[in-house]
Amino acid sequence: MQLVSVNSEIYIQLSLSITSSTIKAMFRNYLTVALRNLQRNKILTVINVLGLAIGISASLVIFLMVRYDYSFDRFVPDSKRIYRIISDYSFQGSDGHSRGSQASLIDAVKKELTGIDLTVAFRYYSPDKQIVRRSGENKPVKFPAQKKIIFADASYFDMLPYRWLAGSRATALQKSGQVVLDETRAKLYFPNMPYDQIMGSSITYDDTVVAQVAGVVQDLDKQGNTDFTFKEFISLATILNSQGLRKQFHWDSWGSTTSDQQLFVRLAKGTSAAAINARLHALADEHLGDDERKNYYTWNYALQPLSDVHFNKYYGILDSPVSNKTMLYGLMAIAIFLLVLACINFINLATAQATVRAKEIGIRKTMGGSRMQLVFQFLSETFTVTLIATILSLLLLPLLLKAFADYMPRGFHFSIADPAVAIFLALLTIVVSLLAGIYPSIVLSSWNAAAVLKNQAHTNSRSTRKAWMRQTLTVSQFVIAQFFIMGTFLVSKQIRYMINADLGFRKEAVMSFFTPHSDTSAIRRQTLVNEVKKLPAVEMASLASDVANSGGWWTASIDFNDGKKQLHSKVELKAGDDNYLKLFHIPLIAGRELLPADTIREVVINEKYQRLLGFQKPEDVVGKTLLWDDKNMPIVGVMKDFHAHSLGNIIEPMAFIHSTVDSKAIVVALQAAAKDKWQQTIAQMEKSFKTIYPEAEFSYNFQDESIKDSYGAEQNMERLMEWATGLTIFISCLGLLGLVIYTTNQRTKEIGVRKVLGASVGNIVSILSKDFLTLVAIAFIIATPPAWWAIHEWLNNFAYRTIITWWMFPLSGITMIIIAIVTLSFQTIRAASANPVKSLRTE
Repeated sequence: MQLVSVNSEIYIQLSLSITSSTIKAMFRNYLTVALRNLQRNKILTVINVLGLAIGISASLVIFLMVRYDYSFDRFVPDSKRIYRIISDYSFQGSDGHSRGSQASLIDAVKKELTGIDLTVAFRYYSPDKQIVRRSGENKPVKFPAQKKIIFADASYFDMLPYRWLAGSRATALQKSGQVVLDETRAKLYFPNMPYDQIMGSSITYDDTVVAQVAGVVQDLDKQGNTDFTFKEFISLATILNSQGLRKQFHWDSWGSTTSDQQLFVRLAKGTSAAAINARLHALADEHLGDDERKNYYTWNYALQPLSDVHFNKYYGILDSPVSNKTMLYGLMAIAIFLLVLACINFINLATAQATVRAKEIGIRKTMGGSRMQLVFQFLSETFTVTLIATILSLLLLPLLLKAFADYMPRGFHFSIADPAVAIFLALLTIVVSLLAGIYPSIVLSSWNAAAVLKNQAHTNSRSTRKAWMRQTLTVSQFVIAQFFIMGTFLVSKQIRYMINADLGFRKEAVMSFFTPHSDTSAIRRQTLVNEVKKLPAVEMASLASDVANSGGWWTASIDFNDGKKQLHSKVELKAGDDNYLKLFHIPLIAGRELLPADTIREVVINEKYQRLLGFQKPEDVVGKTLLWDDKNMPIVGVMKDFHAHSLGNIIEPMAFIHSTVDSKAIVVALQAAAKDKWQQTIAQMEKSFKTIYPEAEFSYNFQDESIKDSYGAEQNMERLMEWATGLTIFISCLGLLGLVIYTTNQRTKEIGVRKVLGASVGNIVSILSKDFLTLVAIAFIIATPPAWWAIHEWLNNFAYRTIITWWMFPLSGITMIIIAIVTLSFQTIRAASANPVKSLRTE
């Protein structure tokens, strides 16, 4: 028995050894044959490798970008139970959204809602200066305005996993007048000082808020990507114990909502967000019930998941960029399209070569080769091509990163050594190999050996003879390419329309800058305006609340009652001195301009508000009275409508008031003829600004550039479409070139005979190109309807939009046909020009 057991073990080991050697030899044989076939068809191999390399490298870049955006705040403990309470409202059919909520809501949530185990409130704070008094130093150090400062309580550090470098979470931010710094801000204020020696030092904000350092924490972004990028945390008790700050921040009011005030909650385990949402709705009704705005507003609170914060354009988080999910989906679609196009190229070229490899397949089957072995042989060739393309894609990666630079999120970085990159490329190589190789391998391995060896592989195969599958795939390629061409043309047309549209005001040669928001002296601001007016190259200057197209919303609820009609309206406000309308070339179409005054006494309204009040003629509304803040305001003029926001928004009712008390913007119209002196003039403005506000930062914007930048998402989409179009056309043309090279090689004898019989080069080029151009034309017909629908849906996002002109679709088709002709001509002209005697002798 023991002998039998030993022999069995030896037999098993010998069998495993033989099997292992057989498998190795088999794969070595597959690889050898694959490399020989690829070397034999060098041009087609290069075309396949290049197409796949572009698709794989683009997919890798897009994978890294998507992975980066979806990684935000994933490291936060219990992140799926963390929500922010946001505010939504509706007024006269106009929806509004705010990432913030009333400060009074904090106590109401704590007292009246159950199922919440943590409440985290913080208030954004943007002082104009900081004065740091370091321990052991007598002279304070002044710093210009720093951002990313919030008032918060200790629960903020219970929600987010900060690591403490000095101080303790148990004691920090418990009392009024405490501040915690992250390590970056600590190194700025206290360079070369150990963290424990920083404790107890004081920081004064805007000469009013004084806080002592009670802790230092590690930068949160060292633990992972995060939208919580705040640097300084002042105790919330500092506001609660100061009547001045409570009043400044409207802490006790249910009628004031601001995005600066945010409230996060962590739900208890087992508590559903839907249940809390229902109770929040009831809470809004209860506490806003006595507010006069309830007669006009529909107000509601809702829970926003932490995972949505990074992507929601209506809310987002302060001082942190919001990613566009639509753009990410677009990028993923492009990656899929590029890979599909590259796979189509491979399938087309592989099936086109079928007749060349027919005898090889017949001999393999005659020698005992199974169908499965042939499938593995063809898949190994596909895998080899894909593997080479993957290696090449890493070399192309720097070029693709540069091409996609406009879409790269701020802070994006990666390493080739990242295990996720290796796993993604490995999976992509396998998937692409299967997608590109499975169909050709099944088709080629299915042929009958006897028929192949008798040259009858295609005798009775009408579908093969017409190559319907190859034609379908080619058409599919050009449908995608033409879709992108049409989309690019129309997206570019809309963007040009938005940037160059007449917005109803002057936007050229107009710049603006802001005085410190903490400055309460209207005299200082007026002094600065007067100094600016004296500078060379300055045409006019105005003190105002903001520029004409600011993107901000300053609104008021205003009543109108003339005995016949009563109307309550939400009205957008613009404020400025008597130069404002003149500077922006906003004309009055009825009445007069506002008279200079220290208080708001009268208003000028726009045409939209005039029509809303029920007056068809602008002169009929002049002299009517509005009620605002319990004051009667006569309407003294009507100004022409202008676009105060992007063309994605309709023009809203607006009132212009004369007010310089809270106006912090200085708007300057420069002389267009003196453009060479602009920089010198701006430098003199900065000097005057620094004379009055020595510790503040001088920053300016040009109106036309700001308007252009406001369409950044649309311009990114345009560039994305351009890149997608270019890459799809390139890959499609690579496949077309491969097919025409193969076709001309197969028809060498036919071309020679035609030339001997008198056919010209043009005739032959026409014959060779006709079938391919027919496929491109069919693709144009198929691509046009979905392209029109997609563009029509996209344009519906804009209140004011360009017209979809019919001629742009034929232009797109003609463009693609021209590109196809150029691609075909490389090989067709060469084949048609060849010496027929040589080709016939060779044949």
